[in-house]
Amino acid sequence: MKDSTMVHNANQIALFFATYPHDEAVTGVANHFSKYWERRMRDQIQQYVAEGGSGLHGLVLEALERLRTAA
Repeated sequence: MKDSTMVHNANQIALFFATYPHDEAVTGVANHFSKYWERRMRDQIQQYVAEGGSGLHGLVLEALERLRTAA
């Protein structure tokens, strides 16, 4: 997947959950990635974050950190 498409899709998920209480929003984004993104997609976005994560919503970054530390 192109990085721009990946960032857009991830940010759309974050925007959906943005109105939830903060911890629920982070959990919702993390759960969405776990349930609906293939492993290669999760690996790609984690690599993108490792390279700076430019343009990603804060909830996405927090959710990915939670998934990374849980693994």
